[in-house]
Amino acid sequence: MLIIDSKDCENIDKALKKYKKKFEKAKTLLQLRERQSFKKPSIRRRGEILKAIYRQKIQAGVIEP
Repeated sequence: MLIIDSKDCENIDKALKKYKKKFEKAKTLLQLRERQSFKKPSIRRRGEILKAIYRQKIQAGVIEP
Protein backbone atom coordinates (compact mmCIF):
# COMPACT_ATOMS: atom_id res chain seq x y z
CA MET A 1 0.00 0.00 0.00
CA LEU A 2 1.37 3.38 -0.99
CA ILE A 3 0.91 6.27 1.40
CA ILE A 4 1.52 9.87 0.36
CA ASP A 5 1.92 12.52 3.03
CA SER A 6 0.32 15.66 1.69
CA LYS A 7 0.23 18.95 3.47
CA ASP A 8 -2.98 20.97 3.76
CA CYS A 9 -1.76 23.68 1.41
CA GLU A 10 -0.30 21.26 -1.16
CA ASN A 11 -1.89 21.08 -4.57
CA ILE A 12 -3.65 17.85 -5.54
CA ASP A 13 -1.61 17.72 -8.77
CA LYS A 14 1.65 17.67 -6.80
CA ALA A 15 0.35 14.90 -4.55
CA LEU A 16 -0.71 12.89 -7.61
CA LYS A 17 2.72 13.37 -9.15
CA LYS A 18 4.36 12.11 -5.94
CA TYR A 19 2.05 9.10 -5.96
CA LYS A 20 2.91 8.25 -9.57
CA LYS A 21 6.65 8.43 -8.86
CA LYS A 22 6.30 6.25 -5.78
CA PHE A 23 4.19 3.79 -7.80
CA GLU A 24 6.89 3.57 -10.49
CA LYS A 25 9.66 3.00 -7.91
CA ALA A 26 7.67 0.26 -6.17
CA LYS A 27 7.38 -1.63 -9.51
CA THR A 28 3.88 -2.75 -8.58
CA LEU A 29 2.64 -2.86 -12.15
CA LEU A 30 5.61 -4.94 -13.32
CA GLN A 31 4.99 -7.48 -10.56
CA LEU A 32 1.31 -7.67 -11.46
CA ARG A 33 2.04 -8.31 -15.12
CA GLU A 34 4.63 -10.94 -14.21
CA ARG A 35 2.15 -12.83 -12.04
CA GLN A 36 -0.58 -12.95 -14.70
CA SER A 37 0.96 -15.97 -16.36
CA PHE A 38 3.23 -18.73 -15.09
CA LYS A 39 6.65 -19.18 -16.64
CA LYS A 40 8.59 -22.35 -16.05
CA PRO A 41 11.94 -21.74 -14.31
CA SER A 42 13.84 -23.25 -17.24
CA ILE A 43 12.23 -20.79 -19.67
CA ARG A 44 12.93 -17.89 -17.31
CA ARG A 45 16.61 -18.91 -17.06
CA ARG A 46 16.89 -19.28 -20.83
CA GLY A 47 15.55 -15.74 -21.27
CA GLU A 48 18.08 -14.37 -18.77
CA ILE A 49 20.92 -16.16 -20.55
CA LEU A 50 19.83 -14.83 -23.94
CA LYS A 51 19.67 -11.29 -22.53
CA ALA A 52 23.17 -11.66 -21.08
CA ILE A 53 24.52 -12.90 -24.42
CA TYR A 54 22.88 -9.95 -26.18
CA ARG A 55 24.45 -7.48 -23.72
CA GLN A 56 27.88 -9.05 -24.21
CA LYS A 57 27.57 -8.76 -27.98
CA ILE A 58 26.67 -5.08 -27.68
CA GLN A 59 29.67 -4.43 -25.41
CA ALA A 60 31.97 -6.29 -27.79
CA GLY A 61 30.70 -4.18 -30.68
CA VAL A 62 29.40 -7.12 -32.69
CA ILE A 63 25.90 -5.65 -32.98
CA GLU A 64 24.54 -2.14 -32.68
CA PRO A 65 21.75 -1.49 -30.15
